[in-house]
Amino acid sequence: MVSARTTDARPRIDGELVRRLVDSQFPQWAGLPLKPLQPAGSDHAIYRLGEELSVRLPRHAGAIGQARKEFEWLPRLAPHLPLAVPVPVGVGDPDFGYPWPWAVSRWLEGEVATVETLADSSAAAVELAGFLAALQRFAPEDIPAGNAREDLTGRPLSDRDRATRLAIAEVDGVFEAAAMTELWDAALSAPGWGRSPVWFHGDFHTGNLLTVDGRLSAVIDFGGLGTGDPACDLVIAFSLMSADSRAVFRDALGVDDATWTRGRGWALATGLNAYTAYAAVDPRVAAQTTRQITQALIG
Repeated sequence: MVSARTTDARPRIDGELVRRLVDSQFPQWAGLPLKPLQPAGSDHAIYRLGEELSVRLPRHAGAIGQARKEFEWLPRLAPHLPLAVPVPVGVGDPDFGYPWPWAVSRWLEGEVATVETLADSSAAAVELAGFLAALQRFAPEDIPAGNAREDLTGRPLSDRDRATRLAIAEVDGVFEAAAMTELWDAALSAPGWGRSPVWFHGDFHTGNLLTVDGRLSAVIDFGGLGTGDPACDLVIAFSLMSADSRAVFRDALGVDDATWTRGRGWALATGLNAYTAYAAVDPRVAAQTTRQITQALIG
């Protein structure tokens, strides 16, 4: 998530703008009904286009690479994955004052996964482990040198050190600062990923999972897709699962101690980032991130 306190200029996005963009650049879909999706994410404004499509427009500069990244890689990854993923069908260009690339994808039916329905589900834990295992087995080959490779290269957990320590100090009293510091120090000192780079989702939390009739159906929002250390995807174990289902997940995925510790560090860091940015203005985010931080401390 990008902090609500960032000062980048955010374009105004409304139905009229989206209508003009779609009709001018994708005339085959001109006139299909548009409906804003609520609540949308912090990174994109999302509109349903007709019955089978969705339109996603970045809200801030930090999300502008997602449209082209998903268009390039998701068609290659999708056949190897056991859950549905978005199928991009077009990338739109900046126009009418909107400054960035935007995307049209196939609509995926489903409800956002919730702790209430899936936290204690061993079956869901095994399914999620299977999804990550399949993603990691697909070799990150044929990535050209240059900007494309750089955009997919995962950043180390240590890049978050300063921001995480500042956040720990900020929320001391809400959460136990000593316990958070101990976990953070352990995550930074844990041995790194010593194997070949693998694909990771990069933002693998509850809000990016869809369910149909209470069962997992799809994984969405691949803006953080990259290659490197897959520990960042272990955030799902702490944002969604109970201690029992988390143990099932870890065993099914075969996660070693060092990677698990780094995963707890990722859960703490991303949870703190979202909590300090949004908890004061969004009770839903406050509850989600409180759970994620607390479960990361439990392990």
